[in-house]
Amino acid sequence: MSTKWSLTIDCARPAELARFWALALGYVEKPPPAGFADWNAWFAHHEVPEDEWDDGAYLIDPDGAGPGISFLKVPEAKMVKNRLHLDVQAGGGRETPWEVRGPRVVAAVERLTAAGATVLREHEMRGRLDHVEMADPEGHEFCVV
Repeated sequence: MSTKWSLTIDCARPAELARFWALALGYVEKPPPAGFADWNAWFAHHEVPEDEWDDGAYLIDPDGAGPGISFLKVPEAKMVKNRLHLDVQAGGGRETPWEVRGPRVVAAVERLTAAGATVLREHEMRGRLDHVEMADPEGHEFCVV
């Protein structure tokens, strides 16, 4: 039996970074728990200090297949390369023919760059674009494959 899991990303601006990743992954903001009109109502009910209400943001896969993602505000900046990263499989993965995958990867890179990501490196395989290493708006590395 597997264990349910989620991913947490430390960051400076949770709501902004959550918007980027929602666009990148097709995720949506996690709705507030039943009985609450919004997250602020839930925070108030649970007596979370107002100065902490923007300390996190939460995304879910609208299809329910992928893990949830939390974005938590931390005081320190990112200092080194990630030891774990996401592969955004916009191209369909390496099992997809290059003629289909290549244009999809290029389109995703253009869309994510317009949303604030940065291209770090383009990786080729046999003279063709294989995947692109990128950084999100706060510098977390990821790949588009």
